[in-house]
Amino acid sequence: QVQLVESGGGLVQAGGSLRLSCAASGSTFSSYAMAWFRQVPGKEREFVAGISWSGGSIYDADSVKGRFTISRDNAKNTVYLQMNNLKPEDTAVYYCAAAESLGADRIDYDYWGQGTQVTVSS
Repeated sequence: QVQLVESGGGLVQAGGSLRLSCAASGSTFSSYAMAWFRQVPGKEREFVAGISWSGGSIYDADSVKGRFTISRDNAKNTVYLQMNNLKPEDTAVYYCAAAESLGADRIDYDYWGQGTQVTVSS
């Protein structure tokens, strides 16, 4: 079992930056692949970025390439999402998730945080 708690969301103007954090507890964090998803009301939860247990493999959604960076610190049991040049269309609830292997589908992930709201004003 892994418990995940996100933080760092908030309100920011277009072009600004935020860094989300996801603190993990419970099982061995370093053995899990981690990912960030986001969801807006009425739409499916979509993959944003994922990182393997070692940090050696990283996947980014096309919509965030060059703007968002996922990273992890296994010593701190934490995964991060650095979001730069934010756009109004990035507004969503952001969730972190953990899985035994890295994937880009919601169904690949077994453990989820409660989410943190990111709002980007124009």
